[in-house]
Amino acid sequence: MTTEATNKCTIIDGKKTAATIRQELKEEIESLAQSHNGIVPGLAVVLVGNRVDSATYVRMKKKAAVEIGIHSIDVTLPITISQQDLKAEIEKLNQDPKVHGILVQLPLPEHIKESEILMAIDYTKDADGFSARNIGNMWLGRGTGDPPLAIPCTPAGCIDLLQRYEIDITGKECVVLGRSNIVGMPVAALLQSCNGTVTVCHSRTKNIPEIIGRADILIAAIGKPEYVRGEWLKPGVVIVDVGINDKPDATKKRGYRLVGDVHYDEALQKASAITPVPGGVGPMTIAMLMKNTVNLCRHSLGLPRLTLRNKIHRSLSHRDFVHTTIHTTPDAAAANGTN
Repeated sequence: MTTEATNKCTIIDGKKTAATIRQELKEEIESLAQSHNGIVPGLAVVLVGNRVDSATYVRMKKKAAVEIGIHSIDVTLPITISQQDLKAEIEKLNQDPKVHGILVQLPLPEHIKESEILMAIDYTKDADGFSARNIGNMWLGRGTGDPPLAIPCTPAGCIDLLQRYEIDITGKECVVLGRSNIVGMPVAALLQSCNGTVTVCHSRTKNIPEIIGRADILIAAIGKPEYVRGEWLKPGVVIVDVGINDKPDATKKRGYRLVGDVHYDEALQKASAITPVPGGVGPMTIAMLMKNTVNLCRHSLGLPRLTLRNKIHRSLSHRDFVHTTIHTTPDAAAANGTN
């Protein structure tokens, strides 16, 4: 794969990296089938109602699953389903040995209590990595807990991109913009476990531009279009832009274009590396969902999980879910014929 650059800024290509990961997982799935009586990882996706955006996301996930050999189970339920009946459907999936991962597509209808539904998923089938047990083990690490069986997909994708582009986190000033349970807090935990010095900014943080200006690595996940301006940035900063926002654009057929939380054109003049929007973190999220599903299948067989981080972070890390091989960048992998 070719890594483009603008003004000496490396463009971190999430689309091509995700394709590489899917190929790796496809080979792993084939290997599992050969060594374990034809077993196939199974992912159940629960969709309640008929929201167009949710249905689109489900189709994307199903397409990725089929591509790499994961058995996809669709559970489509009416918007009027009760809390009790939805929990009963999830319990059926918990008990199904062919289902290794369960994902409930959010948001759910207003009459459904999301937290209670997510808690109903067996943590050994928690494909999103959101269960309290998996989150707790991710934070606690080897010293006082077991490794998580699954890691939240978008944060895992952010770390994987940094690894594959050989961006060292150890000792770096890492600023996370946003404190959601889906992205901000889990990615802060992962950066810390990679020996980064982490600051989390949120809606009550004072002097955000000043804090961002100290960042060696910036993870932007605040949900505000082009919020971070180029003048705030430290020269050489690495930017992972998780945001995906609509911005009016009369030149586009649909009347808008997608932008991140960082002003991309301005950031190009300061950053040493940056993820584009679209084509950066988004494709990685689905790739990490597939990886979680494969890991949950491996767990069901008593096999160790395919771990996230590589050995450049191992020496000081107390976590027990550290990878032991160094990933090459997409360019280097292509040059070596390993892609």
